[in-house]
Amino acid sequence: MQVADAGGQGTRRVLVAADKFKGSLTAVEVAERVTAGLRRALPEVEVEALPVADGGDGTVAAAVAAGFERREVRVAGPLGQEVTAAFALRGDTAVVEMAEASGLQRLPAGVFAPLTASTYGSGELLRAALDAGVRTIVFGVGGSATTDGGAGMLSALGARFLDADGEPVGPGGGGLAGLATADLSGLDARLTSVELVLASDVDNPLTGPKGAPAVYGPQKGASPDDVAALDAALEHFAKVLETSVGPRAAEYAAAPGAGAAGGIGYGALLLGARFRAGIEVMLDVLGFAHALERAELVITGEGSLDEQTLHGKAPAGVAAAARAAGREVVAVCGRLALPPEALGRAGIRRAYPLTDAEPDIAKCIAEAGPILERVAEQIGRDFLT
Repeated sequence: MQVADAGGQGTRRVLVAADKFKGSLTAVEVAERVTAGLRRALPEVEVEALPVADGGDGTVAAAVAAGFERREVRVAGPLGQEVTAAFALRGDTAVVEMAEASGLQRLPAGVFAPLTASTYGSGELLRAALDAGVRTIVFGVGGSATTDGGAGMLSALGARFLDADGEPVGPGGGGLAGLATADLSGLDARLTSVELVLASDVDNPLTGPKGAPAVYGPQKGASPDDVAALDAALEHFAKVLETSVGPRAAEYAAAPGAGAAGGIGYGALLLGARFRAGIEVMLDVLGFAHALERAELVITGEGSLDEQTLHGKAPAGVAAAARAAGREVVAVCGRLALPPEALGRAGIRRAYPLTDAEPDIAKCIAEAGPILERVAEQIGRDFLT
């Protein structure tokens, strides 16, 4: 199998634009391993690595790999403990990843706090980006430990959420059940002069059967009773906000993306954010279009290529953009759960799962790097020689 370029020569220029293999390899490590494998098959191949992300965890790392500066700041973790979180900065644009402050990885092993985990640290990260003098903030949301509708984030930026006694409500979505008044008049004034882009791979509303608690709460340790309590609390949150911000509070609650990352999307919309598919935003920010011009073959991928991949995940976004530019796309993955026809419709010529090279799934996870190199060498033989 060979891909010919305009001059009739075999492909020599490859763009590796893959997401992380969650739990095994970062997006940067995926690119490194694929590059090494390709060069085993064809030592002179030109490989450009552009690790990608869809707004969830790994988004800041992808931006840093693309040339952004990594900035670290001490903020509150989801349980209130202080953590070191990072955002990415280039010129007047910042990439802020809520999971850096409020993600599941910030919880102690085996510990969940579905009712009390807070996004306060994510608000502190946004404030740090404002302190850096940016004009545009790409706010990547996903992988959260929280279901507080962004209330913690808004509090860190100057909002006040009080109970009937005039005291601040407790942290997390559970605390919102006691909310009596909401005051957004103290929000950081700099937010009005910044373009805030909400980057997410999900378009769920805030509440209801497809809302944040029902769909994502169980992943964060929420029992059925917790899910019901959180859904009622977030619905109450939006209702109280109507008294301070008007009908748009209800409109935003029903808007696509409001339910992203435990409802922090809702808080971002209240700040004036514009919702965009995370991978589309990140491809723009990372300069994917220019990199694509230099390549004949694109290799994308993620840990699991499945039905969810087709709905806003990084490989689907990469494949769509590459196909529109007339480039051939192949994918690498840990496991493959899509038939060839579904891959074809997504613009992916062929997928190479690690399980084809090593059927033992445990070994695939433990030895993902070396196995991926072997898989990439096979891609090199199939497409480059």
